[in-house]
Amino acid sequence: MALYISYGTGIFRISNRGLWDSRQSFHFVSQFHQNNAQHTVIQNNPSSKENRSSDSFDNVYAANHVPLSFVQRVLLSMGSAGISLSNPSRGDMIATLGETTGPCALQSMLQSMENDKEGRSILSERPRINTKTLDLQKLHQMPDGSLGKAYSNFLAVNNVSPDTRAIVQFVDDVELAYVMQRYREVHDLFHTILQMRTNMLGEVTVKWVEAIQTKLPMCVGGAVFGSIRLSKKQRQKYITHYLPWAIKTGWDSKSLMNVYFEKRWDQPVAELQKELNINVLEFEKDTYILSEDTIRRSKSVNQN
Repeated sequence: MALYISYGTGIFRISNRGLWDSRQSFHFVSQFHQNNAQHTVIQNNPSSKENRSSDSFDNVYAANHVPLSFVQRVLLSMGSAGISLSNPSRGDMIATLGETTGPCALQSMLQSMENDKEGRSILSERPRINTKTLDLQKLHQMPDGSLGKAYSNFLAVNNVSPDTRAIVQFVDDVELAYVMQRYREVHDLFHTILQMRTNMLGEVTVKWVEAIQTKLPMCVGGAVFGSIRLSKKQRQKYITHYLPWAIKTGWDSKSLMNVYFEKRWDQPVAELQKELNINVLEFEKDTYILSEDTIRRSKSVNQN
């Protein structure tokens, strides 16, 4: 059984079929255009489109953009919010929620970047972070302690790829869409700079820093409600150490969105942290800075 909601030129389908898997979610079936009677199905496989082209972000955005009416945006926001709260592992719904609720915050982030020299360079050049633009082998061979090597350690230890970040679909302004795309693609670098692990405690802590700096509703929600899922042991650490540190770091440090990471790969992480006014939490000191084997052993000990 499926419920279809039609408004304007779009159709929503609410059922037990997800955007990317079989769990409950909103599924945007099609977007019709007045001059095109044939509809196209919009699927969340933006990486496949991007892999067929090395065009600029503007072209990738145009190929993936899904315009929404006000009512559609509200419905999609409500649905993605509910699913995100009930199942935080649904990265698809979290991404959708970020796009449908973030325009005001994105405008503020854009202005902050425009007011910063390095931020303006990022906006002007619109760099991307993926395996097409990065030489991962070169990063791996960089000196210990450098940003490039630390980021390489992060990817290796957590077995993740920079290609996992979905292309923005539901943001109607290309400049704001790029800001959201940039935020997604530098999230792992935030972990690296803040030296936070990817367990629930680390994710919630990073979300607090992001919430304070970006004001994105998605980040605020993740910061506030994410702590509910912490274990008893994690919650004690969170309240006593991690939360106060995250709030202070979020307010006191310079905006991480204004860091042109790609031009700083050879910079020592400690030097960059000092420049950004980040004092690493003692519990996480040297995370992703040491050798991969040492990091893995440390991760195993601290996984709870």
